Amino acid sequence: MTLRLGYGTNGLTDLRLDDALGLLADLGYDGVGLTLDHMHLDPLAPDVAARTRHVARRLGALGLGVTVETGARYVLDPRRKHGPSLLDPDPEARAARTALLVRAVDIAAELGAHAVHCFSGIAPPGTGAGPDTGVGTGAGPRADAGTGTTAAGTTAAAATATATAWHRLTDALGPVLDAATRAGIPLAIEPEPGHLLATLADFHHLRTLLGDPDALGLTLDIGHCQCLEPAPPTTCVEEAAPWLRHVQIEDMRRGVHEHLPFGDGEIDFPPVLDALAATGYDGLTVVELPRHSHAGPDLARSSLGFLRDAAARTTRNEVTAPC
Repeated sequence: MTLRLGYGTNGLTDLRLDDALGLLADLGYDGVGLTLDHMHLDPLAPDVAARTRHVARRLGALGLGVTVETGARYVLDPRRKHGPSLLDPDPEARAARTALLVRAVDIAAELGAHAVHCFSGIAPPGTGAGPDTGVGTGAGPRADAGTGTTAAGTTAAAATATATAWHRLTDALGPVLDAATRAGIPLAIEPEPGHLLATLADFHHLRTLLGDPDALGLTLDIGHCQCLEPAPPTTCVEEAAPWLRHVQIEDMRRGVHEHLPFGDGEIDFPPVLDALAATGYDGLTVVELPRHSHAGPDLARSSLGFLRDAAARTTRNEVTAPC
């Protein structure tokens, strides 16, 4: 399998979008994880349709594939990071996030994207937030051995609150999945540490609640697997294979949700890339370093070299030849 590598624009926020795309093409990337945000392709701008057409032409001219990502921190609310979320207690606030995701699907269709990324958001207080570990699992009630109590809380009220959060999530995602079905583009939800949907088990819980819709897929972040999943990243890749629609990649340490440049964490990447190749996944594998824009061009260059070298040390992967 030829590994198709991309780099996230959330790690290139100090560059104009046209310049960022040109940089990635010149370095030899196959695509881009395009975060819809005010400094690049603002989904709320009055000229978003014309701007989207321009970006589509630019991507085509450069030969770059694209995934649309929706993790911008303050695109909807200048005071609340990632707010409002799909779990907001206010129905109108949840509807604003749903509308943004529907617009992201429309933009993705115009760009020819292979997936639209999203995440659940953090459960507000009293509605099923994960344990106070700094990482959290976010899943529904889980029994503690021999006690009959739950990790999400020790009372029936806590379990009810958690169910409320999951209900809000499924309800808010309905219109987005409808839009994704119409566009023929999968909605790839990402398990995010500390969010309601934090783990692969949580993804399967959501999938079951929704009735396993064809439009729902998975964004697998390799660093998050290292951070909090009970299984190692290679096993996570293998188990996620049937639902894999988007992949993010960076280094990370166990128990610490910090996206690190390659070599600064604990992940052994050749086996991970081997496992990824075995799945047959042919979408983009996007470097995700959203806190490193100050060094974005240098890290884009070094990350590509690192991943090409790691892929060359596997048994299955081929890599795109350097420019």
